[in-house]
Amino acid sequence: MSDAKPIIPPTATVRLDSDALVSNWLALDRLSGKARAGAAVKANAYGLGVRPVVQKLMAAGCVDFFVANWQEAQEIEDITAGKASVSVLNGVRALDMPFARQSAAKPVINSLDQLVRWRSSGRPCDIMINSGMNRLGIDLEDLHHDLFAGMIIDIAMSHLASADADGPQNGDQLKCYKAALELVPGKRTSLANSAGIALGSDFHFDVTRPGISLYGGVQRAELAGLIKQVAVPRAEVIQIRSLRAGDKLGYNAQYVAEHSHDIAILAMGYADGYLRGFSNSGGFLHKGQRLAVLGRVSMDLIAIDLADAPDLTEGSLVDCEYDLGVASAQSGLSQYELITGLGNRLTRQWT
Repeated sequence: MSDAKPIIPPTATVRLDSDALVSNWLALDRLSGKARAGAAVKANAYGLGVRPVVQKLMAAGCVDFFVANWQEAQEIEDITAGKASVSVLNGVRALDMPFARQSAAKPVINSLDQLVRWRSSGRPCDIMINSGMNRLGIDLEDLHHDLFAGMIIDIAMSHLASADADGPQNGDQLKCYKAALELVPGKRTSLANSAGIALGSDFHFDVTRPGISLYGGVQRAELAGLIKQVAVPRAEVIQIRSLRAGDKLGYNAQYVAEHSHDIAILAMGYADGYLRGFSNSGGFLHKGQRLAVLGRVSMDLIAIDLADAPDLTEGSLVDCEYDLGVASAQSGLSQYELITGLGNRLTRQWT
């Protein structure tokens, strides 16, 4: 008798479109002009799975990847070492040094303390310049020509705080960054994130660092029509119910039926990243019809209206309306929270 455990099909998944991911990177690379687009793959490639994302983007021609910490660098080191550059955006702590010294990845040096810590390694690094976001980075007033003596600096970078909006901060940061480049002897330069790419050639420099737009996010109008949806959550119907006029649905009776109609209960909820902000506002799709979320989203279950989908039965699958711009408007959540918040219970299925 076999001891193999039976395979349990998931009740909720995320369908991931490989062609859309690659198309988005190619579009952002073209929009970057003379610069070359890299890819921010931190936070497990914004929740979609860092290893398959990196492999697909490397096959498309991407050679610069950006992660948050050394655990993330370690997770992809076997597929990037000797083939692509990996930059660790949070820099290097003393506790990171044993791994960082032997890793092919580079720290992005964010402070004078980190600079002193890394200088003796004799290994390459990147430098983050604080151009006005005041998060990570070395301040302009702390820079001088002798600061980096003997160091091997690949990318001198900074980060835009408000590239998704038109305002003076973008120009102010650009001016500060250019002034800092007079003092930082990097081989390459990098400023623009996804939205920054759309600001134009003044912001492109040598390497751009798209993140959210790789995964379907549209942060500026210039990106509309270029960026495709990558992630589509999908849930199984586990029960069909009939409501009568006056029946209350879900926690705190956030929906009360005005007339008799059928509903479907889906095996997905806020534990899967479909948060309460979608209560009475979200939707699912079936054969071109939108099926509204009714009542409060609970931890494991969602109710949807079946008025326009009477053919749905127990075991049917429905796609979540999860275009990031649309879902953001429905829920009040940012596109970043929506994509990175997709839960681990949702099986990732690449098409």
